[in-house]
Amino acid sequence: MCGIVGAVAERDVVPILLEGLKHLEYRGYDSAGVAVINVENSLNRVRMPGKVHALEEALKTGQLRGGMGIAHTRWATHGAPNESNAHPHVCRGTVAVVHNGIIENHEALKNTQLAQGYEFTSETDTEVIVHQVHRYLEQGQGLLESVQNTVADLEGAYALGVISNTQPDILVAARRGSPLIIGLGIGEHFIASDVSALLPVTQRFIFLRDGDIAVMTKDKLEIINAKGVEVKRPVHTSELSVNALDRGEFRHYMLKEIFEQPLAVAETLEGRIIGARVMEEAFGNQASVVFDETKHVQIIACGTSYHAGLVARYWLETLAGIPTNVEVASEFRYRKPVARKNSLIVTISQSGETADTLAALKEAKERGFSSSLTICNVAESSLIRESDLVLMTRAGPEIGVASTKAFTTQLVSLMLLVIVLGRRHEMTPSTEASLVQQLESLPRKIEEVLELDGEIQRLAELFADKHHALFLGRGSQYPVAMEGALKLKEISYIHAESYPAGELKHGPLALVDADMPVVAVAPNNELLEKLKSNLQEVRARGGQLVVFADKQSGVEPQGEDIYVIGVAPTDDCIAPIIYTIPLQLLAYHVAVLKGTDIDQPRNLAKSVTVE
Repeated sequence: MCGIVGAVAERDVVPILLEGLKHLEYRGYDSAGVAVINVENSLNRVRMPGKVHALEEALKTGQLRGGMGIAHTRWATHGAPNESNAHPHVCRGTVAVVHNGIIENHEALKNTQLAQGYEFTSETDTEVIVHQVHRYLEQGQGLLESVQNTVADLEGAYALGVISNTQPDILVAARRGSPLIIGLGIGEHFIASDVSALLPVTQRFIFLRDGDIAVMTKDKLEIINAKGVEVKRPVHTSELSVNALDRGEFRHYMLKEIFEQPLAVAETLEGRIIGARVMEEAFGNQASVVFDETKHVQIIACGTSYHAGLVARYWLETLAGIPTNVEVASEFRYRKPVARKNSLIVTISQSGETADTLAALKEAKERGFSSSLTICNVAESSLIRESDLVLMTRAGPEIGVASTKAFTTQLVSLMLLVIVLGRRHEMTPSTEASLVQQLESLPRKIEEVLELDGEIQRLAELFADKHHALFLGRGSQYPVAMEGALKLKEISYIHAESYPAGELKHGPLALVDADMPVVAVAPNNELLEKLKSNLQEVRARGGQLVVFADKQSGVEPQGEDIYVIGVAPTDDCIAPIIYTIPLQLLAYHVAVLKGTDIDQPRNLAKSVTVE
């Protein structure tokens, strides 16, 4: 969601802050702003609704300069997306704050502050933070102590960057529930919501933990934990480069990331398979002990990751014989779930900072679920630190808000889990060897599917004037249909729904007409004939069919009302991974025709770090 950047340095930090904000645009936002302390110890601020480039234009006068500053891209929660609600928030020209998260007790704090004479200029929950810091400063406390006392007053989640012209050489940062990192330079320090924002200036990072407060000058860094004790956090050197964040020859990040999937899948498999056998050590040192005890799997995730979990349920029960439940994290955390004996909690998240998934994991631990595994794409994220076992997806940076390569690498990772659990239950060595062979064939098979790009681009014209679409799938392809519908609605703004094809006569068939395309995925499996029957029901009602079908399935175009794209034959177990690729391409090309903001679709954020 919101993006934070901050810097204290010998040089002018405004270009650093702007560049950092540009690298955080993928998170989703509706306004941007910068606050800087100049050489005369004056605290100055510029805020703009809209995109970062509007803020950059406003700063071209060069009037905002200084060696200490904070910046922010805001995703609206409390208050409309306008200048007065944009961050940084400033109190009486003395202290400025940027904030990611939600302060749950802001109304009570606001009432107290109004009684103390503070004026509010925004509708945000953040403004109570800056007033509270100012109140403690007025009592004679230093900036660090003022922030410490302020966060003790707050209920909710936050990542904070705080500066004040009362101590113009100090930048204070704090986190609880929302991610925040520190970048280490030579004679300079930085803060940001994630690594990508700071890659132009450093590759050395510290990941703050919940409850940490950091105070830094150009030359010194001190971190104090939730107990008020000074601590040392490990320094990590990122292997990412700024070039990894460039679009290269591609028009959009989303298209680049779709075409990166063969490499991302290969990277996810690298070193985890030896001699046709999945190495359990890839999940962690205690993996074998945990897997030996696992009799049930509970998957918790949100959005695209939830769809990956639904596919995994089919695999775990069909291939491994392990009972599995999958639930949306925001539902799981509030329904008081009953712990099952020897149940493995599996959380899935691209960012590792998804607020509901994190909270659901903590709830599961408190309720007695035995062990936890996270499948995640970001090292040192909160989910990784909270989990017993970890499997990194190695998808690399994913900038587009609509997840693509994160989804397919999650599916690959989940199949690795299916195999290591399955060998303890119903899976034979020959079945494992077959599945491993299928996984190793994936990069080549994905490349073959990507060759359909031109044909899918032409197909997209069918959707150019449409406002609704229906996606159908059976078995493990039903979650693929769900993911296809999600992609289309996310980036093209076409209303799309997904259904198990067998449910067509139980309501959705009433929606079918010539203006509502019906998209179906049809691999060549035991459910194919039933799916063909469902497709005929659509045609009989005058519906326009789009079918992604196995070339050996026998599904052929039989008129203008059916458009069939042949997909190279593939094994049924990995078919969900293969068939999601053309649906990604379809959503992308439809969005191009619609002229939408593909990489930063309206109202959406890449990392949902607040409820």
